[in-house]
Amino acid sequence: MTPTAPAPDSHGGPAEDRPLTPEERAEYDRLRKSAAVRHRRLRYTGASLLLLLALLLSPVAVVSAWLANTISDQDRYVQTVAPLADDAAVQGAVTDRLTNRVVSNVDVGAITDALQRALQQADAPPVVVDRAEALEGPLKGALTSAVRSVVSKVVTSDQFETVWTEANRRAQAAVVKVLTGEGAGAVQASGDMIVLDLGTLTDELKARLVDAGFEKASVIPEVDKQIPLLQVEKLNQAQDAMRLLNVLGAWLPVAVLVLAALAVWAAPAHRVWLLATAVGLFVMMLLLLVALAVARRIYLDSVPPAALPPDAAAAVYDTLVRFLRQSARTLLVLSVVTALAAYLYGPGRGARGVRRTATRATGAAGRSLERLGMRTGSTGRWLDGHRAWTTGVVIGAGALALLLWNYPTPGVVALVLGVVVLVLVVLGVLAAAPGDTARAGRRPTRTG
Repeated sequence: MTPTAPAPDSHGGPAEDRPLTPEERAEYDRLRKSAAVRHRRLRYTGASLLLLLALLLSPVAVVSAWLANTISDQDRYVQTVAPLADDAAVQGAVTDRLTNRVVSNVDVGAITDALQRALQQADAPPVVVDRAEALEGPLKGALTSAVRSVVSKVVTSDQFETVWTEANRRAQAAVVKVLTGEGAGAVQASGDMIVLDLGTLTDELKARLVDAGFEKASVIPEVDKQIPLLQVEKLNQAQDAMRLLNVLGAWLPVAVLVLAALAVWAAPAHRVWLLATAVGLFVMMLLLLVALAVARRIYLDSVPPAALPPDAAAAVYDTLVRFLRQSARTLLVLSVVTALAAYLYGPGRGARGVRRTATRATGAAGRSLERLGMRTGSTGRWLDGHRAWTTGVVIGAGALALLLWNYPTPGVVALVLGVVVLVLVVLGVLAAAPGDTARAGRRPTRTG
């Protein structure tokens, strides 16, 4: 329809529409184009701000969700700390510390002095009496070796793992103690030091040592059951930040997801913006993994070797953050899959080639089914006519499965991707094998 404009009549009122003049049409097109450009710029600006905010918050959302899950989910917490009971470096640190404390409560010098007095009273030769003092070192070494043997058997036994797991299950509030300063448990904050309290475990060790004949083990001081893990300056400020992350843990990931979805929806080019979102998420998760590596180095430097050996400190850090690393790697894989899907749905030559190859392959498989007498009939015709709709449903179902999956891993992402691709291939083959009737309806009939 040709744009028209009202023309005033002799009384100033509107008259019948008349065609636009060339000058008016040019001005109309110019204004319309300018308005469209301003609208697109506004959409791009809004989408850019939403996407930038979502990407900046994504690492914080991952960390806060990890903290919230570790604190609130008892099974997740126990699953996090359980491997420490089997770690050789941690077992060695616990064995050394408990052995040293037991031996330190035995006065080996008093024993050698008593032996020396007994020898003097028995009129032993002076050379024998004088050499009695030299027995202090060998006696202490033998005592240390004997105590270490008993402690090591307890620490490396299945009983230690059971006691460790049950103690941490009963003391789930320990992590709350570290992050918020509230409650009590095996992991505690003392001043600016985060310590591991082995009180619930050393009671069993003391009983085993007493049964083995080391009565001094029953007087291990309470304070000596704590193993320093990490010294943090301004721990109160860190705890405030952790409490804030704990509060946001349930909602911040949802907010990031909503912001990213709004950014893709608001952008004029949805596919391109989805690709940009996937690339941005990939970069942010890489930065998070780098930050965790840097934090590991800072952590190891902050723990004095006298308090905790470097290998044990590394085991503690790697065990506690392993699920956080797993979440970051899962999002890395998911971002790669999303970017690949966004590219394959684009107009690029490579994407067209992949789609063309997939169509030919499913078509050939469908024709093979037809030749074998396996025709899909009306179902195949319906699938062939609704390919876009069925593809969207299958991809949406895969995305929903990942959202509902508890703690997905990179393997889970690969599994869901494989199932989605397999279902799409099967639907493509079924759509290509409706039968001879449908094939004849799509092809012109040849006459002899």
